[in-house]
Amino acid sequence: MTIERTEHEGTPLTFSRPTGDIRAGIVVIQEAWGITRHLAGLTGPLAAEGYLAVAPHLYHRQGDPVVEDHDFQRARPLLQGLTGSGISADVNAAIDYVHAQGVRQVGIVGFCMGGTIALWAAASAHVDAAVTFYGSGIAKSRWRGIPSGLELAAKVRVPWLGLYGDLDKSIPIDQVEELRTALEPVNAPTQIVRYADAGHAFATDPDSPRHVADAAEDAWIRTREFFADHLRA
Repeated sequence: MTIERTEHEGTPLTFSRPTGDIRAGIVVIQEAWGITRHLAGLTGPLAAEGYLAVAPHLYHRQGDPVVEDHDFQRARPLLQGLTGSGISADVNAAIDYVHAQGVRQVGIVGFCMGGTIALWAAASAHVDAAVTFYGSGIAKSRWRGIPSGLELAAKVRVPWLGLYGDLDKSIPIDQVEELRTALEPVNAPTQIVRYADAGHAFATDPDSPRHVADAAEDAWIRTREFFADHLRA
C-alpha cells in the first residue's frame, strides 16, 4: 500500500488509498510526536481494509516537525502551541478531503492527544464514528476551544469507543469511570474498554517499551469491528 501526501485547504495530509472500492474514510490523528513513520504507517492497514485513511499534519503551522525519538521535552511546546481553531480547521480539512473523493461516511481515530481530539470530534465535528486511544484532557481542557472530556461527553452524537490502560499515570482510572458515567445519557452507542496491564501509549509503535502486545491486539480488533459496524459504504 502506497503512502502519499497532499494538501487540502492549507492542511498537509498523509494518506493511503485502497486499491479497490472505498468503503468509507478514516481520519487518523497523531500523537504528540507529529506524523511519525509509525503514525503514517497506520494509514496502510486501514486502506487495506477498504478505508481512505487520512492523517492531517497538526504541527504544520509550527514548521511540521516530527519527534521520532519521542522526546517529550521537544514535543511539549509543539503540543502546547496547538489551538482549538487550528485543530478544528485541520480536522475539518481532512474530513472535507475525504468527502471530495466522493466518500460519504467518515470515522476518526486518535492516539494520546489525538484521542482527545477524537472525542471532541464525536461531539462537534462532521464524523460518523470515533475511536479514542488513551486520550487525556478528561477532567481539564488541554486547549482553548476544546472542552474537557467530561464537558464533551453530554454532546457526543455519534458512536464512540474509548480505549484506556489502568496503569496510565496521566489518565487516572477514576477519570475514565467519570467519563463513562457522563456518557450514559447520550443518544449514541458508546463504550469504554479498560486494560488492566496496560499503561499510556500501549498501542503505539511495537518497538516502544510502552507497547503492550495483548492489549494492542485486542484494541485494534475492537477498532476494526467498531468501524465495520458503524461506517457503511
